[in-house]
Amino acid sequence: MTVPSAGGHPLLSVRDVHVEVRSRGGALEILRGVDLAVDRGETLAVVGESGSGKSFTALTVAGLLPDGATVTSGAVELGGVDLLRLRESQRRAVRGGEIGMVYQDSMTSLNPVMRIGRQVAEALTAHGWSRADARARTVEVLGEVGLPSPERLVRLYPHQLSGGMRQRVLIACAIAPRPKVLIADEPTTALDVTIQQQILELVTGLRDEYGLAVVWITHDLGVVARIADRVAVMYAGRVVEHGATRPLYRAPAHPYTDGLLRSIPTEADAHQQPLPQIGGTPVSVAELPPGCPFGPRCPQHRAMCDEEEPPLLDRAQSRAACWVPREEWTSSVPRAVAGA
Repeated sequence: MTVPSAGGHPLLSVRDVHVEVRSRGGALEILRGVDLAVDRGETLAVVGESGSGKSFTALTVAGLLPDGATVTSGAVELGGVDLLRLRESQRRAVRGGEIGMVYQDSMTSLNPVMRIGRQVAEALTAHGWSRADARARTVEVLGEVGLPSPERLVRLYPHQLSGGMRQRVLIACAIAPRPKVLIADEPTTALDVTIQQQILELVTGLRDEYGLAVVWITHDLGVVARIADRVAVMYAGRVVEHGATRPLYRAPAHPYTDGLLRSIPTEADAHQQPLPQIGGTPVSVAELPPGCPFGPRCPQHRAMCDEEEPPLLDRAQSRAACWVPREEWTSSVPRAVAGA
């Protein structure tokens, strides 16, 4: 299925999506009204602590929710088409064809007993490419992701490649059918700093060359500062702040975002001095407190924060789910972040 042009609207739009997981103990809402948007040639970073809902959001967009998880309301629109309303056969055509996915662990994502060339080619033949065209495109795309001697590499197995090379193969599998959206879920976590930078530059280059819309899911705010045009910060199953990267980094409007940014070490930090931390522990969506979920950990907490959970409100640099404007915070010293 080919998704039409958005006609002035964001290429990918996630609107008020709620996802529920059912178990013997009942139903648990994992995503609680997620709103995101990303356009061609743009990188949106989705950040937050483990359990905030980042990966579940990616799986929802790709139509890969695990058994027992269901979208109860909302819309996921690609080029104006609501993917949630498509038949499964239509979703399969979009998944991989229009939306490419890159996962974190290349060793578990690649089949260890299948040659590299066959794995990339399967991503193409599954979407209607002939075997001859798939073989030619496989060699071409392995070169596009910077792998040397692709004609030789197609005959190798994953264990014969380095971690950085395997990650490039995963990217090749994702972009081989020439998708419009690339979702990268923590793709550089297991790589050393040098290889990580190479992968960041590769994805950014592919985005610029092909006009990809990139959704980069990560907990690494240093990476976000280098590659993202906009940031969506998630906490307890929803987006709590959303805005352009540089302004948001310089003046975050949600105390959770502020806490995350203050925890990043910079050149100005005294050697071996403890970094600022966000107090308490991340809240479970199974045990949300009344009002704002971040309230029990929030240094800007007010009595009204316990009464009602705030919606995303327009602030100077972003939209943030916080009742307390930044200018009313008890302490809001800006913190320099490298790359922002």
